[in-house]
Amino acid sequence: MNDCITYAAPEPVFAEPWHAQVFAVTVALNEAGRFDWPDWAERFSKTLKRHGLSRELDGGEDYFTAWLETLEALLIELGEASPDRISALRNAWEEAYLTTSHGKPVRLRQE
Repeated sequence: MNDCITYAAPEPVFAEPWHAQVFAVTVALNEAGRFDWPDWAERFSKTLKRHGLSRELDGGEDYFTAWLETLEALLIELGEASPDRISALRNAWEEAYLTTSHGKPVRLRQE
């Protein structure tokens, strides 16, 4: 009898790179003392409820879109970012994504 054990590669924790990035930025801001985690959790929960995301989430696009929305609102409230700057940055990333060849890294243009 062959007692060979096979292991499957672990599933990625984040479905998309930007999910990991927005998570990491949020954790870094918390660790830097910009906000406390219970406040963050309460705000994020309210965002999920506002969007009607009461079902079981698997960490997909809708979950991290709500995460990003919560982070943007918190940064605006704390005076760390303005709505105009957030909008301009979002538009710049969208333009960079849409104009980048498939398979190439997406980068913002240097201003």
